[in-house]
Amino acid sequence: MIGVVGAGTMGVGVAQCAAEAGHRVVVVDSDPAALDSGPARLRDGVRMSRLLGRTSKGTDQGVRWVRDLTELREADFVVECVRERIPVKEAVLRKLDEVCPPEAVFASCTSAIPITRLASYTRRPAQVIGTHFMNPAPLKDAVEVIRSPHTSAETLRRTTELLDAMGKQAIVVRDAPGFVSNRVLMATVNDAARVVQEGTADAVAVDRVFQECFGHAMGPLRTADLIGLDTVVDSLHVLLACTGDTGYEPCELLAGLVADGHTGRKSGRGFHTYRSLEKFSPAR
Repeated sequence: MIGVVGAGTMGVGVAQCAAEAGHRVVVVDSDPAALDSGPARLRDGVRMSRLLGRTSKGTDQGVRWVRDLTELREADFVVECVRERIPVKEAVLRKLDEVCPPEAVFASCTSAIPITRLASYTRRPAQVIGTHFMNPAPLKDAVEVIRSPHTSAETLRRTTELLDAMGKQAIVVRDAPGFVSNRVLMATVNDAARVVQEGTADAVAVDRVFQECFGHAMGPLRTADLIGLDTVVDSLHVLLACTGDTGYEPCELLAGLVADGHTGRKSGRGFHTYRSLEKFSPAR
């Protein structure tokens, strides 16, 4: 059984990936609103995958939605997808360590927190690994896998085999704050936001430079909107705390958008504005 902790966008996406690979999945979230909307969001994701011609072995019917982490007492692999806050993840991992079988692997979808630190909250550091899925998880074929100095070869094998069954390519990197992707991306997003804040260019022009000059599928600001600006700000705070590099201090424009509830595609507005039908559609 695969456990997924967190019924936000990433948690639902990971649950879909596991269910479509034929696994029995249990999603846990203490927020009733997230649980209530989770099944519909998962069905939407499955329909989108099928429209895009992606085959699956299972369906959303193989997913159960619960509120209590004790429901994962039989899980042999758990993917943690809660908010990018160290105390939140610590509480979840400590509880999972109590209730899950001794052989269970804990994989974190953390955006920036070092896996070594997360593993220290458990009595099984050899069985803790990072699985940094990209958003939207069902439509992204690569996963950044983070191996800490304590992660065992067996844990890495089990993780890569699970990802392979999901149709994902594991790109294995060593542990560090932000790993590869977000150590670079979050600094780029923050600097791109500063460019807009300073009036050098608007968000559309910034993204066009990256798309048309560098060949990026999306610019940094549309990418940030897709990730969720609240997650970007949380990740920047983690990187600031872990590295001491003041370049990771969220700029005023970025912090202000989040404070005003403009968190990107999921809210309909971030650096760009999105029509309702665009909010959860895959980025083009």
